[in-house]
Amino acid sequence: MKCPFCGNDETKVIDTRNISENNSIKRRRICEKCENRFTTYERIDIAPFVVKKSNNIRESFDRNKLLKGIMLSCNKRPVSMEQMEAIADSIENFTFSQGRSEIESKEIGNLVMKKLKDIDEVAYVRFASVYRKFKDIDSFMSELANMLKERNKDN
Repeated sequence: MKCPFCGNDETKVIDTRNISENNSIKRRRICEKCENRFTTYERIDIAPFVVKKSNNIRESFDRNKLLKGIMLSCNKRPVSMEQMEAIADSIENFTFSQGRSEIESKEIGNLVMKKLKDIDEVAYVRFASVYRKFKDIDSFMSELANMLKERNKDN
């Protein structure tokens, strides 16, 4: 493994852990030249699946793109990177477990919103405002009113 700091090819694994939620291995490494430490993840490379967009264009699923959208909605919110990665992992695992080779972007968006709503309501509203393309303040207020109605119903 090449050191991301100095580019040296000689690195040593100092800790290995299985991460069962997303079928990956986390490795802590140290560069033998500059002695900086870094983390790598090994994941099973499963056949990619296709995302069908609302305009009927199909593109390969990009976990990093999904994670970036989640991270933007959670910016400056008390949501850990582990929680955000768990959302991306659960969506990816859900699709694989269904044995599907294609999923609609609408379904991915709904799954993300459901997960975010349970973790952080502000992050949920941020994601929903972009995903549902709120056109004005009335759309935004309508979503907030629905959230308050659901919260009051649960109490």
